[in-house]
Amino acid sequence: MKTFTNYGVQIPEILLPKNIDLSSWSVIACDQYTQDKDYWKKAADFAGNKPSTLNLIFPEVYLNEADKDERIAKIQSTMKEYLSAGIFDSTEQAVYIERKTEYGRTRKGLVIAIDLEKYEWKPDSKAFIRATEATVPERIPPRMKIRNGASLELPHIMLLANDAEDALVGGAGKISKKNAPVYDGDLMHNSGHITGWAVKGSEAEKVIEDALASLAKNGTDKDGNTFLFAVGDGNHSLATAKAVWDEHKKTLSGTELETSSVRYALVEIVNIYDTGLTFEPIHRVIFNQDTEKLIGFVQSKLGGEVKSFASEAEWTAFVGDKSAKGARYGFFDGSKYCVLETAITDLAIAALQPVLDEYLDANSNDKKNDIDYIHGTEDVVALGKKDNGLSILLPPIAKDSFFATINGRGPLPRKSFSMGEASEKRFYVEARKLF
Repeated sequence: MKTFTNYGVQIPEILLPKNIDLSSWSVIACDQYTQDKDYWKKAADFAGNKPSTLNLIFPEVYLNEADKDERIAKIQSTMKEYLSAGIFDSTEQAVYIERKTEYGRTRKGLVIAIDLEKYEWKPDSKAFIRATEATVPERIPPRMKIRNGASLELPHIMLLANDAEDALVGGAGKISKKNAPVYDGDLMHNSGHITGWAVKGSEAEKVIEDALASLAKNGTDKDGNTFLFAVGDGNHSLATAKAVWDEHKKTLSGTELETSSVRYALVEIVNIYDTGLTFEPIHRVIFNQDTEKLIGFVQSKLGGEVKSFASEAEWTAFVGDKSAKGARYGFFDGSKYCVLETAITDLAIAALQPVLDEYLDANSNDKKNDIDYIHGTEDVVALGKKDNGLSILLPPIAKDSFFATINGRGPLPRKSFSMGEASEKRFYVEARKLF
C-alpha cells in the first residue's frame, strides 16, 4: 500500500459493499443521538435484515446497558460473517466524497488512512495530528473493548486540514471525478445524499503528496513543530485507536511494526474552509439540579446580566446573533427562557465548562450522568422540556484562527464544537480490515 511516510498518511485497502442499497447499509456515527433510543430503533427497523453498518458499530446510547459485552461479541462476529460472505469489494484507494445534507449544504472529504504514530491527544502535544478538544481518558477503555480484536474498522473520525488553496481534498476531487462514482445514494432518515469516487493511481498519488508537502510546510512553526491535521470529530475514537495500537505494538517486531493494519486508522479529511462545513456549538443539558441556583452560580463566575424572553424564537435568535460583542448563554428549563449576556470574548464554552464542572463537583452525586452534550438546537430544547432538565444553548463558533488557537493554547474543553448539525455527521460507508 502506498504510504506517504513523512506525513503519516496511507492510501489503504478499502472495503466497499457490493450492490447494496446505501440507505440501509449506511448509518450515522455511533456517538450521535445519545439520548434518543427511538432514533436507533427506527434505524434498526429501516435496516431490517439487510446487511448494514448498524450491525458493525456500537451506538453509544447503549454503552451503559447491561448487555454491552454481548453486543460487542455480536458486532465482532458479524464482521467476520460479512467478510466470509463476500459482500465487500477490496481495492487500494482513497475515496473522495461529496455529502449533500438536508440543510442544502455539500461537504467534500477524502477518506484515507493515517499513521497513529503521528497522532497524540495529550494537551501538550506537538504531533502532526492533534486533538482539538480535551480527551477524557476514562472513556477510552470501554471503546478499546470494541476495537480490540475487531476484524473491521469503520470510520466516523473527521480530520480538519488548514488548506486555503484546497489542494488536498479539492485536488483529489478533480482527479477522481474524471471517472464514475464507486457509490451513490440517499441516506436514511432524510439525512441527505452521498457520492464517492475512487482516488488511486500515480496521478492521484502525486496530487496527494504535493498537497501534503504544502500543508506540512505551511503548518510548521518557528520551533520546527508541524501541525498537519486537527481532529474535528471522533476524538475519542481516534484516541481509542491510538491506545489499541500502543498496546498491540508491544507484541510486534521488525517489519510488522511498520506494516501492521492496527498502526493505521481510517479517517475522512475535510478542508476547514469548505463552504459546506459549518461549526456548531455542542450544547449542554444539566439534569437533577436547581435551575435558579445553577444560573446564579454561572453568573457569579462569568459576570453579565440575565435577560428573560417570551418565546423560543426570540431566545434562540438572541443567543445566535453573530454580531454580539460578548458570549451569550441561553437557559431553558421547560417553563422559561433566559439568557446570560456577558462581556466574554473567548470561545464561549471555554469559559463555561470549568464553571459547570465546579458546580457539579460541589452539587452532584452523579456528575457523569447529570450532564450531557447535545448536537442541534431542537434536541437541546426538547430535553429542557423533560423533567429535571436544564438546557444550555451556546452561541455560534467562528472558524477563523482555529488552527492558531489550538497550536497556541492546546485542546479546547471537551465537546466544545460540532461540525454541522446532528444529521450532518459522518455516515459509515467504507470499511478497512483491522485485526
